[in-house]
Amino acid sequence: MSYADLRELQSALTTASDIAFSLDAAPAAHEADQLVDALRRALTAANALGAGIGATGCSEHPRGPVDPLYGDKNDPLPPGWGRCLLCNDRRRRAGAQRRGWR
Repeated sequence: MSYADLRELQSALTTASDIAFSLDAAPAAHEADQLVDALRRALTAANALGAGIGATGCSEHPRGPVDPLYGDKNDPLPPGWGRCLLCNDRRRRAGAQRRGWR
């Protein structure tokens, strides 16, 4: 879930509410279509909120790339490392700097 997803949901719900409260007893077809579009936008945004943690399982990069070495029995990752390639790469670089490599 990101702040942008939450703002999109709030915006879509506000738009849908504005349209719904401005409708007459017998809304025109274009008004009903506008309401349906706003509600679909809200549903899409709500589904994005529920997506939660992605394939990486990483809270910082939930939709980031998965490390190709994750689950490799011949070249396992160190204990405690996750599936996120971006975080693992950062760990690799930090370890190389500590050892004096560039």
